[in-house]
Amino acid sequence: MLNKKIKLDFWNIVTFLIIIVFAIFLIYPLLSLFLDGFKDSKSGVWSLMNYIQFFSKKYYTSALVNSFKLTISVTVIAVLIGVPLAYFMSFYKIKGKGVLEVLFIISMMSPNFIGAYSWILLLGRNGSVTKFLEKALGINMPSIYGFAGMLLVFSLKLYPFIYIYVSGALKKIDVALSEAAESLGCGGLKKVFTVIMPLITPTLVAAALLVFMNCMADFGTPALIGEGYRVMPTLVYSEFVGESGGSANFAACMATIMIIITALVFFLQKWYINTKSFTMSSIRPIQPKEPKGIFKVLIYIYIYLLAGLSIIPQAMVVYTSFKATKMQVFVDGFSLGSYKKVADKALAAVTNTYVFCFFAIVIIITLGMLIAYLTVRRRSVLTSAIDSIAMFPYIVPGSVLGITLLIAFNHQPLMLAGTAFIIIISLVIRRLAYTLRSSSAILYQISPSMEEAAVSLGDTPAKSFVKVTAKMMLPGVASGAILSWITIINELSSSVMLYTSKTKTMSVAIYNEVIRASYGPAAALASILTLTTVISLLVFFKVSGSKDVTM
Repeated sequence: MLNKKIKLDFWNIVTFLIIIVFAIFLIYPLLSLFLDGFKDSKSGVWSLMNYIQFFSKKYYTSALVNSFKLTISVTVIAVLIGVPLAYFMSFYKIKGKGVLEVLFIISMMSPNFIGAYSWILLLGRNGSVTKFLEKALGINMPSIYGFAGMLLVFSLKLYPFIYIYVSGALKKIDVALSEAAESLGCGGLKKVFTVIMPLITPTLVAAALLVFMNCMADFGTPALIGEGYRVMPTLVYSEFVGESGGSANFAACMATIMIIITALVFFLQKWYINTKSFTMSSIRPIQPKEPKGIFKVLIYIYIYLLAGLSIIPQAMVVYTSFKATKMQVFVDGFSLGSYKKVADKALAAVTNTYVFCFFAIVIIITLGMLIAYLTVRRRSVLTSAIDSIAMFPYIVPGSVLGITLLIAFNHQPLMLAGTAFIIIISLVIRRLAYTLRSSSAILYQISPSMEEAAVSLGDTPAKSFVKVTAKMMLPGVASGAILSWITIINELSSSVMLYTSKTKTMSVAIYNEVIRASYGPAAALASILTLTTVISLLVFFKVSGSKDVTM
Protein backbone atom coordinates (compact mmCIF):
# COMPACT_ATOMS: atom_id res chain seq x y z
CA MET A 1 0.00 0.00 0.00
CA LEU A 2 1.49 3.34 -1.08
CA ASN A 3 1.07 6.03 1.50
CA LYS A 4 3.08 9.09 0.58
CA LYS A 5 2.66 12.46 2.22
CA ILE A 6 3.63 15.75 0.70
CA LYS A 7 6.57 17.12 2.62
CA LEU A 8 5.75 20.64 3.78
CA ASP A 9 9.22 22.12 3.47
CA PHE A 10 9.89 25.81 2.80
CA TRP A 11 9.80 25.59 -0.99
CA ASN A 12 6.64 23.49 -1.11
CA ILE A 13 4.92 26.10 1.08
CA VAL A 14 6.20 28.87 -1.22
CA THR A 15 4.90 26.96 -4.26
CA PHE A 16 1.41 26.61 -2.80
CA LEU A 17 1.33 30.26 -1.65
CA ILE A 18 2.28 31.47 -5.15
CA ILE A 19 -0.39 29.23 -6.68
CA ILE A 20 -2.95 30.75 -4.29
CA VAL A 21 -1.82 34.30 -5.18
CA PHE A 22 -2.08 33.59 -8.93
CA ALA A 23 -5.41 31.83 -8.48
CA ILE A 24 -6.90 34.84 -6.66
CA PHE A 25 -5.37 37.73 -8.59
CA LEU A 26 -4.95 36.34 -12.11
CA ILE A 27 -6.84 33.12 -12.85
CA TYR A 28 -10.03 34.12 -11.01
CA PRO A 29 -10.21 37.61 -12.66
CA LEU A 30 -9.61 36.14 -16.14
CA LEU A 31 -12.27 33.48 -15.52
CA SER A 32 -14.67 36.19 -14.30
CA LEU A 33 -14.01 38.21 -17.46
CA PHE A 34 -14.63 35.19 -19.69
CA LEU A 35 -17.89 34.26 -17.92
CA ASP A 36 -19.18 37.85 -17.84
CA GLY A 37 -18.87 38.00 -21.61
CA PHE A 38 -21.57 35.32 -21.85
CA LYS A 39 -24.07 37.14 -19.62
CA ASP A 40 -26.88 39.33 -20.92
CA SER A 41 -26.35 42.79 -19.40
CA LYS A 42 -30.05 43.35 -18.68
CA SER A 43 -31.38 39.96 -17.64
CA GLY A 44 -28.19 38.30 -16.45
CA VAL A 45 -29.12 35.18 -18.45
CA TRP A 46 -26.33 33.12 -20.02
CA SER A 47 -26.26 33.61 -23.78
CA LEU A 48 -24.13 34.36 -26.84
CA MET A 49 -25.89 37.68 -27.46
CA ASN A 50 -22.83 39.82 -26.67
CA TYR A 51 -20.72 37.97 -29.25
CA ILE A 52 -23.58 37.98 -31.77
CA GLN A 53 -23.99 41.73 -31.26
CA PHE A 54 -20.26 42.33 -31.74
CA PHE A 55 -19.85 40.33 -34.94
CA SER A 56 -23.18 41.40 -36.46
CA LYS A 57 -22.68 45.17 -36.22
CA LYS A 58 -20.21 46.97 -38.44
CA TYR A 59 -19.66 49.64 -35.76
CA TYR A 60 -17.86 47.04 -33.63
CA THR A 61 -16.24 44.85 -36.27
CA SER A 62 -14.82 47.95 -37.97
CA ALA A 63 -12.95 48.75 -34.75
CA LEU A 64 -11.38 45.28 -34.88
CA VAL A 65 -10.48 45.75 -38.55
CA ASN A 66 -9.09 49.22 -37.77
CA SER A 67 -6.95 47.77 -34.97
CA PHE A 68 -5.47 45.19 -37.34
CA LYS A 69 -4.98 47.78 -40.08
CA LEU A 70 -3.16 50.14 -37.72
CA THR A 71 -1.15 47.45 -35.95
CA ILE A 72 0.01 45.70 -39.11
CA SER A 73 0.90 49.04 -40.76
CA VAL A 74 2.91 50.13 -37.71
CA THR A 75 4.69 46.76 -37.53
CA VAL A 76 5.66 46.89 -41.22
CA ILE A 77 6.93 50.48 -40.95
CA ALA A 78 8.83 49.69 -37.73
CA VAL A 79 10.55 46.80 -39.53
CA LEU A 80 11.36 48.98 -42.56
CA ILE A 81 12.89 51.62 -40.26
CA GLY A 82 14.51 49.40 -37.65
CA VAL A 83 16.24 46.77 -39.80
CA PRO A 84 18.28 49.24 -41.94
CA LEU A 85 19.14 51.19 -38.78
CA ALA A 86 20.43 48.02 -37.08
CA TYR A 87 22.39 47.08 -40.21
CA PHE A 88 24.06 50.50 -40.53
CA MET A 89 24.87 50.74 -36.81
CA SER A 90 26.32 47.20 -36.76
CA PHE A 91 28.28 47.14 -40.03
CA TYR A 92 29.62 50.70 -40.07
CA LYS A 93 31.47 52.99 -37.70
CA ILE A 94 29.06 55.75 -36.72
CA LYS A 95 30.22 58.80 -34.78
CA GLY A 96 28.27 59.32 -31.58
CA LYS A 97 26.96 55.74 -31.66
CA GLY A 98 26.75 55.48 -27.86
CA VAL A 99 24.68 58.65 -27.50
CA LEU A 100 22.46 57.69 -30.43
CA GLU A 101 21.68 54.30 -28.88
CA VAL A 102 20.71 55.96 -25.60
CA LEU A 103 18.38 58.33 -27.49
CA PHE A 104 16.75 55.42 -29.33
CA ILE A 105 16.19 53.56 -26.06
CA ILE A 106 14.82 56.64 -24.26
CA SER A 107 12.32 57.17 -27.07
CA MET A 108 11.27 53.52 -26.79
CA MET A 109 10.87 53.45 -23.01
CA SER A 110 8.86 56.68 -22.70
CA PRO A 111 5.04 56.38 -22.76
CA ASN A 112 3.26 56.32 -26.13
CA PHE A 113 0.78 58.97 -25.04
CA ILE A 114 3.58 61.49 -24.39
CA GLY A 115 4.56 61.12 -28.04
CA ALA A 116 0.93 61.70 -29.07
CA TYR A 117 0.69 64.75 -26.82
CA SER A 118 3.97 66.21 -28.18
CA TRP A 119 2.92 65.83 -31.79
CA ILE A 120 -0.36 67.58 -30.95
CA LEU A 121 1.71 70.52 -29.66
CA LEU A 122 3.70 70.50 -32.91
CA LEU A 123 1.22 69.52 -35.61
CA GLY A 124 -2.18 69.89 -33.94
CA ARG A 125 -4.74 72.47 -35.08
CA ASN A 126 -2.97 75.12 -32.99
CA GLY A 127 0.44 73.45 -33.05
CA SER A 128 3.58 75.55 -33.32
CA VAL A 129 4.71 74.00 -36.64
CA THR A 130 1.16 74.13 -38.04
CA LYS A 131 0.83 77.85 -37.24
CA PHE A 132 4.30 78.70 -38.56
CA LEU A 133 3.79 76.95 -41.91
CA GLU A 134 0.34 78.47 -42.30
CA LYS A 135 1.40 82.06 -41.53
CA ALA A 136 4.85 82.07 -43.11
CA LEU A 137 4.39 79.87 -46.15
CA GLY A 138 0.63 79.48 -46.52
CA ILE A 139 0.92 75.71 -46.20
CA ASN A 140 -1.92 73.84 -44.54
CA MET A 141 -0.55 70.76 -42.82
CA PRO A 142 -2.52 67.48 -42.95
CA SER A 143 -4.30 66.67 -39.71
CA ILE A 144 -2.28 64.89 -37.03
CA TYR A 145 -5.51 63.32 -35.83
CA GLY A 146 -6.80 59.94 -36.97
CA PHE A 147 -5.00 57.05 -38.65
CA ALA A 148 -2.05 59.06 -40.03
CA GLY A 149 -1.23 60.64 -36.67
CA MET A 150 -1.34 57.31 -34.84
CA LEU A 151 0.83 55.74 -37.54
CA LEU A 152 3.43 58.50 -37.04
CA VAL A 153 3.43 58.28 -33.23
CA PHE A 154 3.52 54.49 -33.01
CA SER A 155 6.13 54.03 -35.75
CA LEU A 156 8.57 56.51 -34.17
CA LYS A 157 7.94 55.01 -30.74
CA LEU A 158 8.18 51.30 -31.56
CA TYR A 159 10.88 50.89 -34.23
CA PRO A 160 13.62 50.77 -31.51
CA PHE A 161 12.26 47.33 -30.53
CA ILE A 162 13.23 46.12 -34.02
CA TYR A 163 16.56 47.94 -33.88
CA ILE A 164 17.60 46.50 -30.50
CA TYR A 165 16.63 42.91 -31.26
CA VAL A 166 18.09 42.85 -34.77
CA SER A 167 21.31 44.51 -33.55
CA GLY A 168 21.67 41.74 -30.99
CA ALA A 169 21.16 39.09 -33.68
CA LEU A 170 23.70 40.73 -36.00
CA LYS A 171 26.34 40.61 -33.25
CA LYS A 172 26.05 36.80 -33.25
CA ILE A 173 26.75 36.41 -36.98
CA ASP A 174 30.23 35.13 -37.75
CA VAL A 175 32.04 37.21 -40.33
CA ALA A 176 33.12 33.96 -42.04
CA LEU A 177 29.58 33.54 -43.40
CA SER A 178 29.70 36.99 -45.00
CA GLU A 179 33.16 36.34 -46.43
CA ALA A 180 32.08 32.98 -47.85
CA ALA A 181 29.08 34.58 -49.57
CA GLU A 182 31.30 37.28 -51.10
CA SER A 183 33.83 34.69 -52.32
CA LEU A 184 30.98 32.99 -54.18
CA GLY A 185 30.02 36.23 -55.88
CA CYS A 186 27.18 37.16 -53.54
CA GLY A 187 27.70 40.77 -52.51
CA GLY A 188 25.81 43.97 -51.75
CA LEU A 189 22.05 43.73 -51.37
CA LYS A 190 22.04 40.13 -52.63
CA LYS A 191 24.19 39.10 -49.64
CA VAL A 192 21.90 40.97 -47.25
CA PHE A 193 18.74 39.24 -48.51
CA THR A 194 20.14 35.74 -49.11
CA VAL A 195 22.55 35.36 -46.16
CA ILE A 196 21.95 37.91 -43.40
CA MET A 197 18.15 38.24 -43.46
CA PRO A 198 17.46 34.48 -43.13
CA LEU A 199 19.80 34.38 -40.12
CA ILE A 200 18.06 37.21 -38.26
CA THR A 201 14.46 36.37 -39.30
CA PRO A 202 13.53 34.45 -36.09
CA THR A 203 14.73 37.38 -33.97
CA LEU A 204 13.00 39.83 -36.29
CA VAL A 205 9.71 37.95 -35.88
CA ALA A 206 10.06 38.11 -32.07
CA ALA A 207 10.71 41.86 -32.25
CA ALA A 208 7.79 42.38 -34.63
CA LEU A 209 5.55 40.59 -32.12
CA LEU A 210 6.57 43.12 -29.46
CA VAL A 211 5.67 45.97 -31.80
CA PHE A 212 2.35 44.30 -32.66
CA MET A 213 1.46 43.71 -28.98
CA ASN A 214 2.38 47.24 -27.91
CA CYS A 215 0.39 48.85 -30.70
CA MET A 216 -2.64 46.57 -30.35
CA ALA A 217 -2.82 47.11 -26.57
CA ASP A 218 -2.17 50.85 -26.38
CA PHE A 219 -4.99 53.04 -25.15
CA GLY A 220 -3.44 56.49 -24.68
CA THR A 221 -2.44 57.30 -28.26
CA PRO A 222 -5.80 56.43 -29.91
CA ALA A 223 -7.62 58.20 -27.08
CA LEU A 224 -5.65 61.42 -27.63
CA ILE A 225 -5.36 61.63 -31.41
CA GLY A 226 -7.65 58.89 -32.76
CA GLU A 227 -10.60 61.27 -33.33
CA GLY A 228 -13.18 58.96 -34.88
CA TYR A 229 -10.76 56.23 -35.88
CA ARG A 230 -12.09 53.58 -33.54
CA VAL A 231 -9.79 50.84 -32.30
CA MET A 232 -10.45 48.07 -29.80
CA PRO A 233 -8.81 49.51 -26.65
CA THR A 234 -10.75 52.80 -26.84
CA LEU A 235 -13.96 50.99 -27.76
CA VAL A 236 -13.62 48.64 -24.79
CA TYR A 237 -12.93 51.61 -22.51
CA SER A 238 -15.89 53.66 -23.74
CA GLU A 239 -18.22 50.66 -23.49
CA PHE A 240 -17.10 49.86 -19.96
CA VAL A 241 -17.22 53.39 -18.50
CA GLY A 242 -19.93 54.82 -20.77
CA GLU A 243 -22.48 56.85 -18.86
CA SER A 244 -25.19 56.06 -21.41
CA GLY A 245 -25.55 52.66 -22.97
CA GLY A 246 -22.33 51.27 -21.49
CA SER A 247 -22.33 47.57 -20.66
CA ALA A 248 -19.72 45.86 -18.52
CA ASN A 249 -20.76 42.47 -19.94
CA PHE A 250 -20.37 43.61 -23.53
CA ALA A 251 -17.03 45.21 -22.64
CA ALA A 252 -15.98 41.86 -21.12
CA CYS A 253 -16.94 40.17 -24.40
CA MET A 254 -14.75 42.56 -26.41
CA ALA A 255 -11.90 42.23 -23.90
CA THR A 256 -12.06 38.44 -24.25
CA ILE A 257 -11.86 38.77 -28.03
CA MET A 258 -8.73 40.93 -27.65
CA ILE A 259 -7.08 38.35 -25.37
CA ILE A 260 -7.88 35.54 -27.84
CA ILE A 261 -6.39 37.53 -30.73
CA THR A 262 -3.17 38.46 -28.90
CA ALA A 263 -2.82 34.89 -27.57
CA LEU A 264 -3.18 33.44 -31.09
CA VAL A 265 -0.57 35.84 -32.48
CA PHE A 266 1.76 35.05 -29.57
CA PHE A 267 1.49 31.27 -29.98
CA LEU A 268 1.93 31.52 -33.75
CA GLN A 269 5.12 33.47 -33.16
CA LYS A 270 6.31 30.92 -30.58
CA TRP A 271 5.61 28.08 -33.03
CA TYR A 272 7.56 29.83 -35.77
CA ILE A 273 10.51 30.57 -33.48
CA ASN A 274 10.61 26.97 -32.22
CA THR A 275 10.63 25.57 -35.76
CA LYS A 276 13.01 28.07 -37.36
CA SER A 277 15.38 29.17 -34.61
CA PHE A 278 18.97 27.93 -34.30
CA THR A 279 22.05 28.55 -32.19
CA MET A 280 25.00 30.38 -33.68
CA SER A 281 28.34 31.24 -32.11
CA SER A 282 30.29 34.15 -33.58
CA ILE A 283 33.98 33.22 -33.28
CA ARG A 284 34.76 36.29 -35.37
CA PRO A 285 31.97 38.85 -34.99
CA ILE A 286 31.40 41.43 -37.70
CA GLN A 287 33.84 44.33 -37.44
CA PRO A 288 32.31 47.74 -38.31
CA LYS A 289 34.03 49.56 -41.15
CA GLU A 290 34.14 53.20 -42.16
CA PRO A 291 31.43 54.18 -44.71
CA LYS A 292 32.64 56.12 -47.72
CA GLY A 293 31.47 58.74 -50.21
CA ILE A 294 27.84 59.60 -50.81
CA PHE A 295 26.82 56.39 -49.04
CA LYS A 296 28.36 57.77 -45.83
CA VAL A 297 26.39 61.00 -46.18
CA LEU A 298 23.12 59.14 -46.75
CA ILE A 299 23.72 56.84 -43.75
CA TYR A 300 24.41 59.78 -41.43
CA ILE A 301 21.36 61.69 -42.68
CA TYR A 302 19.17 58.63 -42.10
CA ILE A 303 20.46 57.84 -38.61
CA TYR A 304 20.66 61.39 -37.23
CA LEU A 305 17.31 62.44 -38.72
CA LEU A 306 15.70 59.38 -37.19
CA ALA A 307 17.28 60.09 -33.80
CA GLY A 308 16.09 63.69 -33.98
CA LEU A 309 12.51 62.75 -34.84
CA SER A 310 12.49 60.09 -32.12
CA ILE A 311 13.58 62.43 -29.33
CA ILE A 312 11.26 65.30 -30.35
CA PRO A 313 8.45 64.21 -27.98
CA GLN A 314 10.72 64.31 -24.93
CA ALA A 315 12.38 67.57 -25.97
CA MET A 316 9.01 69.17 -26.73
CA VAL A 317 7.43 68.37 -23.38
CA VAL A 318 10.44 69.68 -21.46
CA TYR A 319 10.51 72.89 -23.53
CA THR A 320 6.79 73.60 -23.22
CA SER A 321 6.80 72.82 -19.49
CA PHE A 322 8.72 76.08 -19.00
CA LYS A 323 6.53 78.14 -21.36
CA ALA A 324 4.36 80.83 -19.80
CA THR A 325 0.62 80.18 -19.91
CA LYS A 326 -2.47 82.33 -19.67
CA MET A 327 -5.50 80.31 -18.67
CA GLN A 328 -4.88 77.16 -20.73
CA VAL A 329 -3.01 78.78 -23.63
CA PHE A 330 0.75 79.14 -24.10
CA VAL A 331 1.93 82.75 -24.41
CA ASP A 332 5.28 84.44 -25.06
CA GLY A 333 7.92 84.08 -22.39
CA PHE A 334 8.92 81.43 -19.88
CA SER A 335 7.89 80.69 -16.32
CA LEU A 336 7.60 77.99 -13.69
CA GLY A 337 3.84 78.46 -13.56
CA SER A 338 3.07 74.99 -14.88
CA TYR A 339 5.21 73.38 -12.19
CA LYS A 340 3.52 75.51 -9.53
CA LYS A 341 0.14 74.27 -10.75
CA VAL A 342 1.40 70.71 -10.49
CA ALA A 343 2.62 71.38 -6.94
CA ASP A 344 -0.77 72.87 -6.02
CA LYS A 345 -3.14 70.45 -7.76
CA ALA A 346 -1.34 67.35 -8.97
CA LEU A 347 1.32 66.69 -6.34
CA ALA A 348 -0.73 63.74 -5.06
CA ALA A 349 -0.48 62.11 -8.50
CA VAL A 350 3.32 62.38 -8.42
CA THR A 351 3.44 60.99 -4.88
CA ASN A 352 1.03 58.18 -5.76
CA THR A 353 3.15 57.16 -8.72
CA TYR A 354 6.32 56.75 -6.68
CA VAL A 355 4.58 55.12 -3.69
CA PHE A 356 2.49 52.66 -5.73
CA CYS A 357 5.42 51.77 -7.95
CA PHE A 358 7.74 51.30 -4.97
CA PHE A 359 5.41 48.75 -3.38
CA ALA A 360 4.81 47.13 -6.78
CA ILE A 361 8.53 46.75 -7.49
CA VAL A 362 9.19 45.23 -4.04
CA ILE A 363 6.49 42.62 -4.72
CA ILE A 364 7.78 42.08 -8.28
CA ILE A 365 11.36 41.47 -7.07
CA THR A 366 10.20 39.09 -4.33
CA LEU A 367 7.87 37.10 -6.61
CA GLY A 368 10.36 37.16 -9.49
CA MET A 369 13.18 35.69 -7.40
CA LEU A 370 10.99 33.04 -5.76
CA ILE A 371 9.34 31.92 -9.01
CA ALA A 372 12.71 31.88 -10.81
CA TYR A 373 14.14 29.64 -8.08
CA LEU A 374 11.20 27.25 -8.31
CA THR A 375 11.36 26.98 -12.12
CA VAL A 376 15.16 26.64 -12.29
CA ARG A 377 16.08 24.67 -9.15
CA ARG A 378 12.88 22.72 -8.41
CA ARG A 379 11.53 21.80 -11.81
CA SER A 380 8.20 20.01 -11.94
CA VAL A 381 4.91 20.15 -13.81
CA LEU A 382 3.62 22.48 -11.11
CA THR A 383 6.52 24.95 -11.24
CA SER A 384 6.45 24.93 -15.06
CA ALA A 385 2.75 25.84 -14.87
CA ILE A 386 3.57 28.69 -12.46
CA ASP A 387 6.17 30.02 -14.90
CA SER A 388 3.69 29.92 -17.81
CA ILE A 389 0.95 31.60 -15.77
CA ALA A 390 3.36 34.34 -14.66
CA MET A 391 4.21 35.09 -18.31
CA PHE A 392 0.59 35.09 -19.55
CA PRO A 393 -0.16 38.75 -18.61
CA TYR A 394 2.57 39.66 -21.10
CA ILE A 395 -0.03 39.17 -23.85
CA VAL A 396 -2.99 40.74 -22.01
CA PRO A 397 -3.62 44.38 -23.05
CA GLY A 398 -3.52 46.85 -20.16
CA SER A 399 -7.07 48.15 -20.58
CA VAL A 400 -8.31 44.56 -20.66
CA LEU A 401 -6.44 43.75 -17.46
CA GLY A 402 -8.01 46.81 -15.80
CA ILE A 403 -11.52 45.65 -16.73
CA THR A 404 -10.65 42.11 -15.63
CA LEU A 405 -9.65 43.26 -12.14
CA LEU A 406 -12.67 45.56 -11.79
CA ILE A 407 -15.11 42.80 -12.73
CA ALA A 408 -13.48 40.39 -10.25
CA PHE A 409 -12.98 42.75 -7.31
CA ASN A 410 -15.94 45.11 -7.44
CA HIS A 411 -17.90 43.18 -4.82
CA GLN A 412 -17.47 41.28 -1.58
CA PRO A 413 -15.61 39.33 -0.25
CA LEU A 414 -12.72 41.14 -1.95
CA MET A 415 -13.89 44.71 -2.58
CA LEU A 416 -10.71 46.26 -3.97
CA ALA A 417 -12.13 48.59 -6.64
CA GLY A 418 -11.21 52.20 -5.95
CA THR A 419 -8.28 51.33 -3.70
CA ALA A 420 -4.55 51.74 -4.22
CA PHE A 421 -4.18 47.99 -3.77
CA ILE A 422 -5.92 47.16 -7.06
CA ILE A 423 -3.60 49.49 -8.98
CA ILE A 424 -0.55 47.91 -7.33
CA ILE A 425 -1.89 44.45 -8.25
CA SER A 426 -2.29 45.50 -11.89
CA LEU A 427 1.27 46.90 -12.00
CA VAL A 428 2.69 43.70 -10.52
CA ILE A 429 0.76 41.44 -12.89
CA ARG A 430 1.62 43.51 -15.97
CA ARG A 431 5.36 43.85 -15.38
CA LEU A 432 6.47 40.79 -13.41
CA ALA A 433 7.77 39.14 -16.60
CA TYR A 434 10.84 41.40 -16.96
CA THR A 435 12.17 40.70 -13.47
CA LEU A 436 11.23 37.01 -13.66
CA ARG A 437 13.25 36.51 -16.83
CA SER A 438 16.32 38.35 -15.50
CA SER A 439 16.09 36.37 -12.24
CA SER A 440 15.97 33.06 -14.12
CA ALA A 441 18.89 34.07 -16.35
CA ILE A 442 21.19 34.92 -13.43
CA LEU A 443 20.17 31.80 -11.49
CA TYR A 444 21.38 29.56 -14.31
CA GLN A 445 24.85 31.07 -13.77
CA ILE A 446 24.92 30.38 -10.01
CA SER A 447 26.10 26.95 -8.89
CA PRO A 448 23.76 25.25 -6.36
CA SER A 449 26.82 23.92 -4.48
CA MET A 450 27.18 27.06 -2.34
CA GLU A 451 23.57 26.85 -1.22
CA GLU A 452 23.97 23.14 -0.51
CA ALA A 453 27.06 23.91 1.58
CA ALA A 454 25.05 26.39 3.68
CA VAL A 455 22.36 23.75 4.28
CA SER A 456 24.98 21.14 5.23
CA LEU A 457 26.30 23.58 7.85
CA GLY A 458 22.90 23.77 9.50
CA ASP A 459 21.02 26.53 7.68
CA THR A 460 17.41 25.93 6.72
CA PRO A 461 16.49 26.07 2.98
CA ALA A 462 14.85 29.44 3.59
CA LYS A 463 17.89 30.83 5.40
CA SER A 464 20.36 29.52 2.80
CA PHE A 465 18.28 31.08 0.01
CA VAL A 466 18.23 34.51 1.71
CA LYS A 467 21.87 34.44 2.87
CA VAL A 468 23.49 32.90 -0.21
CA THR A 469 21.40 32.56 -3.38
CA ALA A 470 19.33 35.76 -3.12
CA LYS A 471 22.44 37.89 -2.49
CA MET A 472 24.19 36.38 -5.51
CA MET A 473 21.09 36.89 -7.65
CA LEU A 474 20.63 40.59 -6.83
CA PRO A 475 22.99 42.09 -9.48
CA GLY A 476 21.19 40.20 -12.27
CA VAL A 477 17.75 40.76 -10.77
CA ALA A 478 18.41 44.51 -10.53
CA SER A 479 18.53 45.05 -14.31
CA GLY A 480 15.16 43.38 -14.83
CA ALA A 481 13.72 45.20 -11.82
CA ILE A 482 14.78 48.58 -13.22
CA LEU A 483 13.07 47.74 -16.53
CA SER A 484 9.95 46.75 -14.58
CA TRP A 485 10.18 50.06 -12.70
CA ILE A 486 10.47 52.09 -15.91
CA THR A 487 7.43 50.43 -17.45
CA ILE A 488 5.23 50.66 -14.35
CA ILE A 489 5.87 54.37 -13.76
CA ASN A 490 4.72 54.94 -17.35
CA GLU A 491 1.70 52.63 -17.18
CA LEU A 492 -1.57 54.18 -18.39
CA SER A 493 -3.76 51.55 -20.06
CA SER A 494 -4.69 49.64 -16.90
CA SER A 495 -4.42 52.57 -14.46
CA VAL A 496 -6.92 54.68 -16.42
CA MET A 497 -9.51 51.96 -15.82
CA LEU A 498 -8.78 51.59 -12.11
CA TYR A 499 -8.02 55.03 -10.67
CA THR A 500 -10.15 57.28 -8.49
CA SER A 501 -9.55 60.90 -7.53
CA LYS A 502 -7.44 59.65 -4.60
CA THR A 503 -5.42 57.06 -6.52
CA LYS A 504 -4.57 59.02 -9.66
CA THR A 505 -1.04 58.46 -11.01
CA MET A 506 1.14 60.76 -13.15
CA SER A 507 0.25 58.94 -16.38
CA VAL A 508 -3.46 59.30 -15.67
CA ALA A 509 -3.03 62.95 -14.59
CA ILE A 510 -1.17 63.76 -17.84
CA TYR A 511 -3.89 62.07 -19.87
CA ASN A 512 -6.63 64.00 -18.04
CA GLU A 513 -4.81 67.33 -18.47
CA VAL A 514 -4.36 66.76 -22.22
CA ILE A 515 -8.04 65.81 -22.58
CA ARG A 516 -8.91 69.14 -20.91
CA ALA A 517 -6.41 70.95 -23.21
CA SER A 518 -4.49 72.05 -20.10
CA TYR A 519 -1.15 71.61 -21.84
CA GLY A 520 1.06 73.49 -19.37
CA PRO A 521 0.53 71.21 -16.34
CA ALA A 522 0.49 68.21 -18.71
CA ALA A 523 3.95 69.21 -19.99
CA ALA A 524 5.27 69.71 -16.45
CA LEU A 525 4.01 66.29 -15.34
CA ALA A 526 5.31 64.67 -18.52
CA SER A 527 8.73 66.27 -17.93
CA ILE A 528 8.87 64.84 -14.40
CA LEU A 529 7.92 61.43 -15.78
CA THR A 530 10.47 61.69 -18.60
CA LEU A 531 13.22 62.73 -16.17
CA THR A 532 12.38 59.76 -13.94
CA THR A 533 12.55 57.45 -16.96
CA VAL A 534 15.93 58.83 -18.10
CA ILE A 535 17.46 58.56 -14.62
CA SER A 536 16.13 55.00 -14.29
CA LEU A 537 17.62 54.08 -17.68
CA LEU A 538 21.01 55.51 -16.71
CA VAL A 539 20.89 53.45 -13.52
CA PHE A 540 20.00 50.39 -15.62
CA PHE A 541 22.99 50.98 -17.93
CA LYS A 542 25.26 51.35 -14.89
CA VAL A 543 23.96 48.23 -13.14
CA SER A 544 23.81 46.01 -16.23
CA GLY A 545 27.07 47.30 -17.67
CA SER A 546 25.61 47.46 -21.18
CA LYS A 547 23.63 49.70 -23.49
CA ASP A 548 21.33 46.88 -24.58
CA VAL A 549 17.74 46.57 -23.37
CA THR A 550 16.03 43.23 -23.95
CA MET A 551 12.40 42.43 -23.20
